[in-house]
Amino acid sequence: MMNVLIVRTSSMGDLIHTWPAITELVSHYPNLKISWLAEERFVDIATLHPAVHQVIPLAWRRWRKSLYSFSTWKEIRAMRMRLNEVKWDLVIDSQGLLKSAIPARLANGPLAGYSWRSCREPLACLLYSKRYTVCAGLSAVERNRQLFAKVFGYSESGMAKFGIVRGARALWLTDSPYAVLLHATSRASKEWPEASWIELGSRLYQERGLISVLPWGNQLEKVRAERLAVDLPGAIVAPRLELAAAAGLLGNASAVVGVDTGLTHLANALDVVLVAIYTDTDPSQTGVVETPFACNVGGIGQLPNPGQVWDCLVSREGFA
Repeated sequence: MMNVLIVRTSSMGDLIHTWPAITELVSHYPNLKISWLAEERFVDIATLHPAVHQVIPLAWRRWRKSLYSFSTWKEIRAMRMRLNEVKWDLVIDSQGLLKSAIPARLANGPLAGYSWRSCREPLACLLYSKRYTVCAGLSAVERNRQLFAKVFGYSESGMAKFGIVRGARALWLTDSPYAVLLHATSRASKEWPEASWIELGSRLYQERGLISVLPWGNQLEKVRAERLAVDLPGAIVAPRLELAAAAGLLGNASAVVGVDTGLTHLANALDVVLVAIYTDTDPSQTGVVETPFACNVGGIGQLPNPGQVWDCLVSREGFA
């Protein structure tokens, strides 16, 4: 049994983009005991993959705000001690940043990562004992798959498989079929206009009988969800959701439409009918994996209209 540590600390979408590489890896080497080093707020994401034995949290986002604090260094020492409890046969930094390479080095195992030309921060590769060249122009999912394949000496093949199972349908939902509208994202430039959400949600109800479910993550997003629900027939504003509950909500939806946000990528991993809307980022780099069920629409400086999103949605296999 080989002990392998994967280092991909953040963010939510980046961790999800690592799942297919893990799924493919364990299909070739089922005897691996895989652990994951991840930011404390994303521990639940790493835990969702059934091949992950344990998740070791770090808190760089919090620690960097108080680097001169005794309590911060006490936590860092505790993390290092936990890392050193295991004799790692291999450590893989699939993030390629100094903030991931430095804690990866603390694990005291052979450290593999991207080469100088492939690393997002080339200085990080100076900390690796093994370096592999992967095309920088590939999507995040394919970069991870290629890195893992080169590290372990197999050839990647076929469509990416996330390896995640959907949870139970939420008890607070009615028995009606529903679509999840993921309207919330990390910055305003990635949002889709409220009028477009209302037009799309109304059409989902009128032409497919799907009510709209509107998740949210903070108070501002909750207020927007409540505002949208006023104009959407039968709409439900979701309660605050833990990750497992969000997976259940998404996995049992008739369709999901979302902007560039972590939950959109989670829906992609659950193989539901999905349209991902991009307005300020490049879907060829960070988009969802396109399948018969899922597609991307839009791009940098583009604003897809509701008709374009609808056309993409009805072309997906399995859409009622």
